[in-house]
Amino acid sequence: MTDPISERKTSPSPWLAILGLGEDGLDGLTPAARRLLDQAELVVGGRRHLSLVGEVKAEKLPWPVPLTNAFPAILARRGRPVVVLASGDPFSYGVGSLIAREVAPAEYVTLPAPSAFSLAASRVGWAVQDCALVTLHGRAFEKIVPHLQPGRRILVLSWDGTTPGRLARHLTENGMGRSRLTVCEAMGGLRERIIAATARDFDRDDLDPLNTVAIEVIADAGARVLASSPGLPDSLFENDGQITKREIRAVTLAKLAPRHGELLWDVGAGTGSISVEWMLADPSNRAIAIEPKADRAARIARNAAAFGVPDLAVVEGAAPEALAGLPTPQAIFLGGGGCGAEIVDPCMARLAAGGRLVANAVTLETQAELIELHGRHGGELVQIAVARAAPIGGYRGFRPAMPIVQWLWEKPADAPVTVDDLGRTAGRMVGDPVDGALDEPVDDPVENPGENPVENPVDDRWESRSEGRGTPVDGPVDVRGMFTPGTGGETR
Repeated sequence: MTDPISERKTSPSPWLAILGLGEDGLDGLTPAARRLLDQAELVVGGRRHLSLVGEVKAEKLPWPVPLTNAFPAILARRGRPVVVLASGDPFSYGVGSLIAREVAPAEYVTLPAPSAFSLAASRVGWAVQDCALVTLHGRAFEKIVPHLQPGRRILVLSWDGTTPGRLARHLTENGMGRSRLTVCEAMGGLRERIIAATARDFDRDDLDPLNTVAIEVIADAGARVLASSPGLPDSLFENDGQITKREIRAVTLAKLAPRHGELLWDVGAGTGSISVEWMLADPSNRAIAIEPKADRAARIARNAAAFGVPDLAVVEGAAPEALAGLPTPQAIFLGGGGCGAEIVDPCMARLAAGGRLVANAVTLETQAELIELHGRHGGELVQIAVARAAPIGGYRGFRPAMPIVQWLWEKPADAPVTVDDLGRTAGRMVGDPVDGALDEPVDDPVENPGENPVENPVDDRWESRSEGRGTPVDGPVDVRGMFTPGTGGETR
């Protein structure tokens, strides 16, 4: 019988050393790190890192694009001394976690330097554990949006020298112009510079691309701040009227019960409001919005960006055909996609064990379908009615909206799950490209990543560096493997 408690001791002589490097280069390395560097046969790192350590006895290998192309050369030297150079803490948005997928922990030793987050926090006197830690390096700019809460302290790894200005403009345009920005450039080196200003007064275009921004959010009355509770105002969403109203949406999300790292299918997504709020519930949550109408599919992508969840995947196509090849969901919402057996049956079959399926119906015909489903499969069937105060002549009265019938079905833990192995969707993916979707962007910026992206060992899938967003994909897209539970919201 295997012992449920395992104990692992670090190998006395691991062959791979992952060294954190600061802007002070060799001067910042400990004696132990210097010895490992001197003994190495191969030193791998960004061109900036290799320049910082100067001449070494070992062969030097600059990171290629994509970075993982260097792994065969590293693994070919297994058992012989190899050094990988990384910025600051290699396991804080760095190359460490990528290497750990290929090399067992007993085979490497890590000697981190202070992370950019720690250095920036020390410059402004904040406790790291009290801050939101966000990277915009290799990520869409919109990911900052959910973090912009009054009184929040945020540390942001910039994409390049334009990021602080974009942050200042975004804060000002959304009623947070009094927020305080502190830009920390090239920390720990001779080029270190600290610049502070309010967002509305920030006007610098001479910033070093290697910078971290500390933000103290101050919101004016009426600022666009996203509440942390479900049921955001309908008016915040771009919509054509086809939207799950906020009261119904709040109840629906409660029944869908989002949990860390889970995937939602939003079938007949309309504006994507359910998908957006599902992803806002936890940064590790993912969602696929399935919508047959092209204009609505494009609108969903715009809403996702506006709410700071640009990784929401949109499939333009109709269920059940568009469900082919999608990864197994832990929750499914049927809103505008119908409740007929041709849609419900494959959804129930594909749902993960213990998963939740929630269907809302407005018309008598679709409500009858839910009543029949409840009779056959059990679950929970409720009617939800909402009335709003409205003028009636010189008085006021409650004007009822059309009642909603809602069915919740939870899949038994021992029920079989149908896994679709087609690996492709019958619809069209709208929004960012997903090639290399599981490649983690690594924050080792070069001298000017915006001008020289080939030297930048980060995720190279963004077509537009300045905007941080990709271009639409014109054909069927392989989405199997896009979403791996537990990988967090920062990876695609």
